[in-house]
Amino acid sequence: QVQLVESGGGLVQPGGSLRLSCVASGSIVIVYDMGWYRQAPGKQRELVAIINKGGSTNYADSVKGRFTISRDNAKNTVYLQMDSLKPEDTAVYYCNGKINFYTYWGQGTQVTVYS
Repeated sequence: QVQLVESGGGLVQPGGSLRLSCVASGSIVIVYDMGWYRQAPGKQRELVAIINKGGSTNYADSVKGRFTISRDNAKNTVYLQMDSLKPEDTAVYYCNGKINFYTYWGQGTQVTVYS
């Protein structure tokens, strides 16, 4: 069994910053891609950023230049540094990981940017 647990969400004013963390635990043999997704009320869940095991990254156009994804393979942890936050960034943010032979999701953490 594998679990992903996010932390770091909260309330922030436009232009502010937050740093999200996601720690994978359990019977982990290997971790491949890890990423962050978000879902706002009434909208589909969308990819925010993804990072593969070697460190290559991809970002949604809406966050490019403002968000940075990183990972610490030794700690089975992925981070999302969010700068210059906008009200449109308000959503539940979910951690995703390809671990062993399966894909896992975290429980989500709320990010709210003052409107």
